[in-house]
Amino acid sequence: MKHLKLAVMALFTFATIGTASAQDSDNPWVVGFGVNAVDFRIPSEFSDYAKDYIGTSDWNILPSVSRISVDRYLNDGFTLQLAGSLNKIETFRAENDMDELYWAIDASVKYDLNNLFGDTSWFDPYVYLGGGYANLGDLGEGTLNAGVGFNTWFNENLGLNFQSGGKKEFSDKVQDHFQHSVGLVFKFGGKDTDGDGVYDKDDACPEVAGLKEFNGCPDADGDGIKDSDDACPEVAGLAALNGCPDADGDGIADKDDACPTKAGTKAMNGCPDADGDGVADNTDKCPNQAGPAANGGCPWPDTDGDGVLDKDDKCPNVKGVASNNGCPEVIIKEEAVKKLNDFARAIYFNSGRTTFRAGVSGKLDLIGGIMKEYPKANFSIQGHTDSQGRAANNLKLSERRAKAVLDYLINKAGIPANRLTSAGFGEDYPIADNKTRAGRAQNRRVEIKLVK
Repeated sequence: MKHLKLAVMALFTFATIGTASAQDSDNPWVVGFGVNAVDFRIPSEFSDYAKDYIGTSDWNILPSVSRISVDRYLNDGFTLQLAGSLNKIETFRAENDMDELYWAIDASVKYDLNNLFGDTSWFDPYVYLGGGYANLGDLGEGTLNAGVGFNTWFNENLGLNFQSGGKKEFSDKVQDHFQHSVGLVFKFGGKDTDGDGVYDKDDACPEVAGLKEFNGCPDADGDGIKDSDDACPEVAGLAALNGCPDADGDGIADKDDACPTKAGTKAMNGCPDADGDGVADNTDKCPNQAGPAANGGCPWPDTDGDGVLDKDDKCPNVKGVASNNGCPEVIIKEEAVKKLNDFARAIYFNSGRTTFRAGVSGKLDLIGGIMKEYPKANFSIQGHTDSQGRAANNLKLSERRAKAVLDYLINKAGIPANRLTSAGFGEDYPIADNKTRAGRAQNRRVEIKLVK
């Protein structure tokens, strides 16, 4: 009896220094080995129950491992426990009034009170309710069991358990009694392959030791960015640069910075451009004078500002184009455009058709010849009609006739197709009075427009 009291006192002492966590889904299994005490002296008055419960003089204890239990964590603080206990009853109604073997098999559901009060990490109190079978001598029966208990954990896997409760019999074969137990408990079942303290089920990197704040993944350079998201995992850097350093503070990671020790711009790959000419200082022959890249960043004169340097400009005082050596580009002369339209007025079609009258092909060949003289000029072939007939029919006729001229110039005169377009405008743009025959004749025409 004295030994059990000492064990209980030691249990409460250990409870004040425990440091580990309670049983949960990380370590779902617990196995316990300990001793149990059975108290059969249950008086009839409730006040006597309390007095008898507190007293230990009438406890029956077998001085060896006499209770074995297996717990399996379920969910939300609930645990299923199966336990078997063995005892020798010497005190039943009075001291040394019996010498019978006692054994019991019990199944209980435990509820962790930390779910109500908050996790203390090392102290694990619970209540339980269940049933079992108790046997005393030659008699046995089912019991209803209820009580309280707690585990106190010394480390991740080892702890002490104390449990105390009552067993209510159903058929008066085994008297109602209290049963108390104390023993060692071992929790296990959680797998932590890399040993980083994060169980594999919660570990995003189960085979590489890491940190809890990164779900078990490592941060080798300690910059607060886990290695899997860190573009520079071995060098501490900035979150904004995916974990890479930026020595010059220009917002460009050193690994991508052509001038990592001098602040620059993204356009210059991290290098500065002091004169703003678009040539990085590290390749600019005149870093303090703006100049073209073609001249190594040094300025060349361009008097007329047409982008053609004076040394290459045949018209240095007049803006021109590079294709004409700095001189103004002449696409086509005005008199040539006039000739084109003079010839176009002589293009006649058979009545109501898109076929040409005799002699028209010669005019079309002359038009093609002028167009070839000015290969940079593009033209629009435009067809027009008089107001005779339906407007919709006239529009279609004008489109087909303009297309017929375009097809001849491409297929017969050899003008590139990308230089020509065609369009029909029907009777919408007359140049003479449609009420007279002469006016209608003028309105039935083809015009050639310069496309600028």
